[in-house]
Amino acid sequence: MRIISGEAKGRPLFAPSGVQTRPTSDKIRGALFNIIGARVMDSRVLDLFGGSGALALEALSRGAESAVIADNSRQAWQAIDRNARNVLKDDFELRVHIVNQDYRSTIAALEGRIFDLVFLDPPYRMTEAYGDALARLMKADMLSPGCLIVMERHKGAQIPLPRAVDVFDTRQYGDTAVDFAEIRPAEDGDRHDTL
Repeated sequence: MRIISGEAKGRPLFAPSGVQTRPTSDKIRGALFNIIGARVMDSRVLDLFGGSGALALEALSRGAESAVIADNSRQAWQAIDRNARNVLKDDFELRVHIVNQDYRSTIAALEGRIFDLVFLDPPYRMTEAYGDALARLMKADMLSPGCLIVMERHKGAQIPLPRAVDVFDTRQYGDTAVDFAEIRPAEDGDRHDTL
């Protein structure tokens, strides 16, 4: 794995040891960033299931302002830290915050922060995590207007989402599907409706 484009293009990325992490391939990462396009520029990124940190670090290489990368696995945390230091060099401490907690604890700890680009790529068995994470982020008002949400899942998985989440595009790459979504504007106080 490597950074595909931007200021850190070509720098290697290391996957965590063990079998719990499923790194996004270079091919899929390149395709999804082509779809995201300029929306990554100056964005505040949140990756709640960081794995290797590849998605958030690719965003930073392509012009994102900052990123929070979380993963509750110790091996993943170590890989993210190693990758972030390698990719960001001297900007490491200014642009990335790495959290070794699960997504619920991370969201609670970050309350008050606002994000423009959110990556959700939990282990495929955690189908409820997508909707639960988004509901928590919405309840805490942590998503900017027009926030882009990118969700990676098994192509056959049905992931329940809050009603306000509007999936406007889905792409398939082999057994993987990538959903692109935004939050619909609130109507009659229903902004935080959940599953």
